[in-house]
Amino acid sequence: MSVKVVKEGLLSSIQDFGRFGFAGWGVPQSGVMDRYSAKMANLLVGNQEFEAVIEVSLLGPVLEFQEKTLVVIVGIEAQVKLNGQKIELLKPFLVQDGDQLHIQQITQGVRAYIGISGGFQTKEYLKSKSQFFPISTHSSLQKGEVLAFNPEQEKSIQKFAGIKYDVERYSSKVLEVYKGPEWDRLSTELQLQLQIEMLSISKNNSRMAYQLVEQFPNAIKGMLSQPVLPGTVQLTPDGNLIVLMRDAQTTGGYPRVLQLTEKSIQILSQKKQGDEVEFKCID
Repeated sequence: MSVKVVKEGLLSSIQDFGRFGFAGWGVPQSGVMDRYSAKMANLLVGNQEFEAVIEVSLLGPVLEFQEKTLVVIVGIEAQVKLNGQKIELLKPFLVQDGDQLHIQQITQGVRAYIGISGGFQTKEYLKSKSQFFPISTHSSLQKGEVLAFNPEQEKSIQKFAGIKYDVERYSSKVLEVYKGPEWDRLSTELQLQLQIEMLSISKNNSRMAYQLVEQFPNAIKGMLSQPVLPGTVQLTPDGNLIVLMRDAQTTGGYPRVLQLTEKSIQILSQKKQGDEVEFKCID
């Protein structure tokens, strides 16, 4: 049973919840950027929370189904059509053999998730289906690619209608953070500034990292590379703030001044260039 990629869209990819245990070899975690939305997509079609989904970024793919199954799209707002007819987000729907699904555009937020009954059963690389080149063959879906899936027994759509999706979380500009290992090496003035200033997302944002527009003085001298994680906020020698995301490297030589909470990573993953955020320390 399979789905054919008729058009690949913009950076659409297969993602599960990441690969762990390989940081010592410099392998990023990868996995879905917005875990909350991906979990919802799985739950709405009756899957376990962590099954592989398609992560869609801004402009989505065209998919042709080659078997009857249950599908759902989860995101903030997007234009979606099945055989030319509008499809609502957050509502599971049946597709038939030959049906074409087109995620035309994400109109609010940045990412949406396609969940399918049983999850996508594509090849695993280092115990994860998440696409990340060069660990996987490609970093995104390819035109003409065929994606395997193995649907569970047909489920009642109504059974999963009661799951509530908290879309309001994404309207928040607040990113809750913990103080990072090098926080105490910042001046008192800079510590205060980082907690009260409104910051904006630059054009340099991706699955690897989000860079902020504003710059801050960095008086911390060079340091040896240290472990970093998704959500680590680094201050570069030039004074740029970089927030590492799911495909980030596993070590870095810049001061780790803050660490986003998991919820804050999810919120940031739905922000685009020009959106504003502010840090709120919670420890």
